[in-house]
Amino acid sequence: MQWVYLAIAIVTETIATSAMKAAEGFTRAIPSLVVVMGYGISFYFFSQTLKTLPVGMAYAIWSGVGLVLVTLAGWILYGQKLDAPALIGIALIGAGVVVMNVFSSTTQA
Repeated sequence: MQWVYLAIAIVTETIATSAMKAAEGFTRAIPSLVVVMGYGISFYFFSQTLKTLPVGMAYAIWSGVGLVLVTLAGWILYGQKLDAPALIGIALIGAGVVVMNVFSSTTQA
């Protein structure tokens, strides 16, 4: 179940972060509510994940996958463009998450 909890945490954090732009500094009620509820749900499920997964591994996956999903949401929802250095940087972060989880013993419980 820890992987399901982590997936829920990632998706709800992505929704909340994407809604933050639409909230316009918390001046719009519905997007602001989505931000607050999304982060609340995300942190709850992330805390459940940490009962069984090492914090370093869980956070690396959460932040790495979240970065890719938020970037994708920015592209789709807000028409934000990425240049080659930004794409390379995102790829390097993804590679770092993979290396940490596959090869490092520091992420073991």
